[in-house]
Amino acid sequence: MKNSVIIKSFPSGIVLHLDPEPPFDVLLADVEDKFRESSGFFKDAKMALSIRGRSLSDQEERQILDAISDNSKLRIICLVGEDDATNQNFVKALQQTDFSDGSGLGSEGQFYRGTLKNGQVLETESSIVILGDVYPGSAIISARDIIILGGLYGEAYAGGNGSNGHYVAALEMSPERLKIGDFKYKTKEKNSKWSIKPKVQPKIAYVRDNRVVLESLTKELLSELPV
Repeated sequence: MKNSVIIKSFPSGIVLHLDPEPPFDVLLADVEDKFRESSGFFKDAKMALSIRGRSLSDQEERQILDAISDNSKLRIICLVGEDDATNQNFVKALQQTDFSDGSGLGSEGQFYRGTLKNGQVLETESSIVILGDVYPGSAIISARDIIILGGLYGEAYAGGNGSNGHYVAALEMSPERLKIGDFKYKTKEKNSKWSIKPKVQPKIAYVRDNRVVLESLTKELLSELPV
């Protein structure tokens, strides 16, 4: 096989280096071959994926992810930037949760790649990972858990199935409104401005003592959560 597809590791997962020259269908076949050959090495590991070397459309990215899942047992949690330390730390923390059971992502979860804005509302009966931002005026509603690999500046409602044992996690947490189960998060300040802050600290919102609390996202905290 040519070196059109090279797999390298980084702290939170793997980097897929793709040759920009070959036609995409040829490259896709090489990806299938590469992961079929490497399936014994990866086994059923959960990893983040970063794609480098070639610009891909959303459809092509989905085809790459399908090629990986169809030819190996490797489970890709999400797409991240290789050099984004914040994303890497966020994924490390999320890997401490069990996405394989009914309360996590697993076969009942889904991914949404894109930004919600202009009054958009995304509603799902499963847990969801948003690969983008939730802007002011837009909302994400899930019967289970919500994970945002970006900023939450609009509305989020987790535990729409009536359960309080769910959470909302985001790289940047500055929601207009946030609700988990029957409990609403009460913001201390009413701030009309929103922006990505210089030092982004991933945060998680969950229910404790019958109220929604917002805390920095750490592996230790995730291991203690009743989720």
